[in-house]
Amino acid sequence: MKKVVFALACAGALVLSGCSSLNPFSSSEPKAAALTAVEPTAQLQTLWQARVGDSGPYVFQPAIIDDAIYAAAHDGTVARYENGRTVWSVKTGERLSAGVGSNGRLAVVVTAGGDIVALDATTGGERWRAPAGAEVLAPPAIGESVVVVRASDSRLIGFDANDGTRRWVFQRPVPPLALRSYAGITVEGNAAIVGYPGGKLVAINLANGGPLWELTVATPRGATELERVADIAGTPVLGRREICAVAYQGRAACFDAANGNGLWSREFSSSVGMDRDSRSVFITDDAGAVHALDASTGASVWKQDALARRNVTRPVVVDGFVAVGDAEGYVHLLNRETGAFAARARVGKIAIVADPRRFGSQGFVVQARDGGIHVFEAR
Repeated sequence: MKKVVFALACAGALVLSGCSSLNPFSSSEPKAAALTAVEPTAQLQTLWQARVGDSGPYVFQPAIIDDAIYAAAHDGTVARYENGRTVWSVKTGERLSAGVGSNGRLAVVVTAGGDIVALDATTGGERWRAPAGAEVLAPPAIGESVVVVRASDSRLIGFDANDGTRRWVFQRPVPPLALRSYAGITVEGNAAIVGYPGGKLVAINLANGGPLWELTVATPRGATELERVADIAGTPVLGRREICAVAYQGRAACFDAANGNGLWSREFSSSVGMDRDSRSVFITDDAGAVHALDASTGASVWKQDALARRNVTRPVVVDGFVAVGDAEGYVHLLNRETGAFAARARVGKIAIVADPRRFGSQGFVVQARDGGIHVFEAR
């Protein structure tokens, strides 16, 4: 089972479960499943590699805009890469806790002290710096004219993309116990869509921070606060007309994006999230199994459970495959139709925690904890 860190929403204090599978200090945690040999049915080719710097105690997600990859490190480094070449690399002067968010004009990161730093995406020059007044763990999201960050207490804060002026703050009630989440924000048109503790999916107007709608993915259940944790895991995903999300100790669900009506839901627990294509939803559960569900009905299509307890990442759909990383630095390529292993590679003996990111039609990017940027192509 994937290790999960909880935090008191109001104080950020760490809470450890009595269950050894949730306790990172336990000596009795079950061992990760041993890998069996894979007979490749696909090519998993490394196109190029780079190194930005290690993540420290945080998780850094690279941002992909066309052929450019923006990456950041805990030591304050932010860099832009193209085709294996470093276009620019700058030091922000402070340690970082989150990044990168980009729209092709800005590359935005957050310092460990809670300052938002916006860089020019073309040159790397600093455009502005503004205080968030809170710890930020998730990569910023950028709309047409607003940069949105998610504080670790679940507040959303909107900044003017031109000069960093604070424009609005959105806050809703949250349970006293929540996952310490690195989940990002999905921007669609004029809305920022965010998964919240307590199983809620919320859309915020980017212009003024006002709520547009709220959907219930999962309802907390249980006698204790720990049992009642039902937080949305990962970043919500959009289909052509649907929006889907999955909760820890809760459910996976898809809704009609036009009217909010529920299309389907089923019991599930994930702390890393999901991806989807036009036909299927792909979820990594808390045991490390990767599932494919029918996107229209939620019915099971396949389950790949040979990666049990390997701290498997959120899946990413790449052409005819599904890619995930694990805690030992392996990248696994699964057949999208059957879930069978198609290929495997290793980026090093270092954990992959950040979500793999799509790169073009057949590629994806992995940023390991040591700061290695690895660009793969799957055929």
